[in-house]
Amino acid sequence: MPSSTASQNVRQPDDSIDAGSRTLRRGLQLLDVVLQHRGEGVRVAGLCRACGLQRATVYRLLATLIESGYVVQRDRWRYAPGPRARALLQPPPADDLAARLQPVLARVSAACGEPSFAVVAEGRMSHCIARQLGTQPIQVLVVEVGRRQPLGVGAAGLALLSAMPPAESAAIVAANAQALPRYGGMTPERMDILVAATRERGWSVVGNHVIEGTLGVGVPVLATDGQPVAAISVAAPQDRMPRQRQQLIARRMREALENLLPAGL
Repeated sequence: MPSSTASQNVRQPDDSIDAGSRTLRRGLQLLDVVLQHRGEGVRVAGLCRACGLQRATVYRLLATLIESGYVVQRDRWRYAPGPRARALLQPPPADDLAARLQPVLARVSAACGEPSFAVVAEGRMSHCIARQLGTQPIQVLVVEVGRRQPLGVGAAGLALLSAMPPAESAAIVAANAQALPRYGGMTPERMDILVAATRERGWSVVGNHVIEGTLGVGVPVLATDGQPVAAISVAAPQDRMPRQRQQLIARRMREALENLLPAGL
């Protein structure tokens, strides 16, 4: 007959392991939903619906995620990614993005004959990471690679700014308020109008704010998750950019992105 000591040494199933795995899965599911709504943030009611969890469970999981730095409470009602989660969402290095966008710029410039540009956002600024010359005898090189300027004063920056969630773009415009007038007399109010028009149109157009007598057209470049990470643009003298050609160039830029980067960056 087995001794009581031997029976005590037999390992029994540990229900706490299953409970811990279930909690981890729920926490990760919750974090996924927060990341999906990182622009505007998400309310607890939305988390409950998306995850199929009770409100008390969601609050308990949020408390742990907030304590760990993966979630922050944006206001009284909404939750957004915290610093540790945002670190996981960093876009590829600018050099990598430039290398991947250069063939897109080459195709665009070959199609329209004008120089093209690629920018990324660095806080409230745009940073030109790539440029491609066109074939026109007179070309407008509005920015050089490496140049930084307030996000939105150029066509690519305006396309990128307009593709951001409204709360994020509004905060950037407000942060640039004092610097904007140095760019052709731009104002926050004018920038708000340009952003609204770009969102309605689907592509940006802006002129006379970087180099007088020029006009640029831009479109955003999305990551694989659909979030804007860069933008490309074409610039030319205004007399070469009537409305019909603006539309054509915007279409050529979109086609180049769809053909060369079908899944996004």
